[in-house]
Amino acid sequence: FDKIEDCAVIRQLTQATPTVSLHIPWDKADSNRLKQAASRFGLGFDAMNSNTFSDASDQKLSYKFGSLSHADAGTRRQAVEHNLECIEIGKTLGSKALTVWIGDGSNFPGQVNFAKAFERYLDAMKEIYAGLPDDWKLFTEHKMYEPAFYSTVVQDWGTNYIIAKELGDKAFCLVDLGHHAPNVNIEMIVSRLIQFKKLGGFHFNDSKYGDDDLDAGSIDPYRLFLVFNELVDAELSGAEGFDPAHMLDQSHNVTDPIESLMLSAVEVQRAYAQALLVDRQALEAYQDANDALMATQTLKAAYRTDVEPILAMARLNTGGAIDPVATYRAAGYRAKVAAERPAVAGGGGGGIV
Repeated sequence: FDKIEDCAVIRQLTQATPTVSLHIPWDKADSNRLKQAASRFGLGFDAMNSNTFSDASDQKLSYKFGSLSHADAGTRRQAVEHNLECIEIGKTLGSKALTVWIGDGSNFPGQVNFAKAFERYLDAMKEIYAGLPDDWKLFTEHKMYEPAFYSTVVQDWGTNYIIAKELGDKAFCLVDLGHHAPNVNIEMIVSRLIQFKKLGGFHFNDSKYGDDDLDAGSIDPYRLFLVFNELVDAELSGAEGFDPAHMLDQSHNVTDPIESLMLSAVEVQRAYAQALLVDRQALEAYQDANDALMATQTLKAAYRTDVEPILAMARLNTGGAIDPVATYRAAGYRAKVAAERPAVAGGGGGGIV
């Protein structure tokens, strides 16, 4: 409930993040109370996130050696039932999607049989998929490593695409900007998934090395712009099946998470606004003429354009703050709630949409 109140502040000052994406069991509470609390602030709920990558205090079987791909059928059943529970919670809250990420993998050669582990994963995911309501989507997320470093069951976008194709029309690939090796061309991955109608959406964050979970646009804002260049191109061309979810998923150790999430929301808006400024007619002409220099300069011209006044006025005109962080600090919100709330141990990234 404290998190909902915090998300409401982000929503109020940025006018950008109207929904919250819960992690279960971290965010588990009475669903009706959660819905009532969120509605007081004009918030809704987006994709539910299951958690079989860490052990809950009350679970019977451990996920130390895997969850949906575990060699033990009982452990797999426990993981499947948890995901089905997340769907039931989401139905009460008004969610329309389930995001599944698993930490399953291995740390030593020979520790697992690659094919058998993936087969067990697909069988378990098919059970979860069968439990989806007709109007829901299933997002699967790939991750190069963590906690397993030798192999990961869902390690890249190719495997993720196979999963989405195997499961069915309601299954899509989720792209987390921090889950790729340095210098991977994420924008091309986005283009491929759009082209074959399997882009589910994003977890926006940033990284220097991989899964750093830093604020969006804090390390490579140009890459964020290039991702949105592909999204805008698909939007304007009317790409079939194009309806991606946009989520902020990041973790904070040295900053106030409210401030970081506000800035991330603004950076995502900035990348979108800049991508809308690309002269697409000129870009296409330069591409067809193989004029590499002018093609890349066309993108740079849009990226270099200062859209901050546009974003500030958009916030002001919709009841937000011209400068969200300055307004937040002047209001003293953090000091106020720190005095009212007990200290709570937390973990993982937070999700707002």
